[in-house]
Amino acid sequence: MSIQIVSLRAMEILDSRGNPTLRAYIALNNGVTASASVPSGASTGENEAVELRDGNKTRYRGQGVLKAVENVNQVIAPQLIGQNPTHQAEIDRLLINLDGTPNKGKLGANAILGVSMAVARAAALSCGLPLYAYLGGPGAVRLPMPQMNVINGGKHADNSIDLQEFMIMPIGAPTFREALRFCSETFHALKAILKKKGYATSVGDEGGFAPDLKSNHEACEVILDAIAAAGYQPGRHLAIALDPAASSFFTEGLYNLSKSGQGKKTSRQMIDLYKDWVDKYPILSIEDGLAENDWQGFKDLTSALGNKIQIVGDDLYVTNTRFIARGIAEKATNAVLIKLNQIGTVTETMEAIHLCRQAGWSFVISHRSGETEDPFIADFAVAMGGGQLKSGSVCRSERIAKYNRLLEIETELGPAAVFSNPFS
Repeated sequence: MSIQIVSLRAMEILDSRGNPTLRAYIALNNGVTASASVPSGASTGENEAVELRDGNKTRYRGQGVLKAVENVNQVIAPQLIGQNPTHQAEIDRLLINLDGTPNKGKLGANAILGVSMAVARAAALSCGLPLYAYLGGPGAVRLPMPQMNVINGGKHADNSIDLQEFMIMPIGAPTFREALRFCSETFHALKAILKKKGYATSVGDEGGFAPDLKSNHEACEVILDAIAAAGYQPGRHLAIALDPAASSFFTEGLYNLSKSGQGKKTSRQMIDLYKDWVDKYPILSIEDGLAENDWQGFKDLTSALGNKIQIVGDDLYVTNTRFIARGIAEKATNAVLIKLNQIGTVTETMEAIHLCRQAGWSFVISHRSGETEDPFIADFAVAMGGGQLKSGSVCRSERIAKYNRLLEIETELGPAAVFSNPFS
């Protein structure tokens, strides 16, 4: 008897910001059941696949997803009943064609992705394999280097910091377990330092601290202090990664660093600022250092710093092979951020990663600021073997769920587990 989908449904749940999102449930004729929950972003690229919202202002301020839920229950489910869940690419193509729009605006990328992820999970269970082994094959043994958010700014926090994320990377750790320990100890050292300086130690959407610092560069300074206070050496044991999310402060052709009072800057001035920081601090990665439509700026940034550090495109590419192909042709960056819900299916996400590999580019699997407790991306990061993951801080359970799952995977893999510094 072939494996078949016998039931598919969705429901509205809440994400980590208390906003509605979608969870899909699937059942197979062999008794296997599975579910998957869809994350939601705050600083979204204009070319991302459409997250369908109800728009009914009397309910969840218009943010409800009952239309997307209905699309799963009434439109998608009848088409998938009887399908074999191990045919992931075939099912994802069916979903894309069923929607029929270039941005998944008809059924909603949230509806489509919830189904796509649930199908993958059910297929893995049917095959008796962990999700990472099912999606990645026997070579899926590499645990990712965390880019761990420890200071939030921009749209992720109500404070005086323009740049959205200041992250630490445990580049000197020998295993993932130790990497997590390096980060946790540094996180707690940072809390103590901020408290001693009289700064707030409340956290932003992704679990990083959100203090009202005197400047953007002070964030780097206190992180270095925290690394040292935790007993580690900056640049040897832990390094810094930045996600300015520059589109969020780009207005009328200029980068307006208004939250910190640093005024307006041109692309060239922003590049000079990053060059100065890279010389001064152990920064190994800059994501979205310029705005999503500033292609020339990205090319100039990569030309200036791409031989030293990782230049990552997020809003620039939105996990879309069409934009990634342009970036490769124009040498706009040397790495891509990968988010499942930016494109809307597991298969298309894997196609984007394949394109990165073909170009010899790095890629970073990423969460969203509005997350759920679903650890799908932990398995996905190991399956894809790229060696880097953004999953927030060691704070807030929806972030910790991913790290704890990676600890489980490392234990399951045993001596086969690989953890290495992708920047060495």
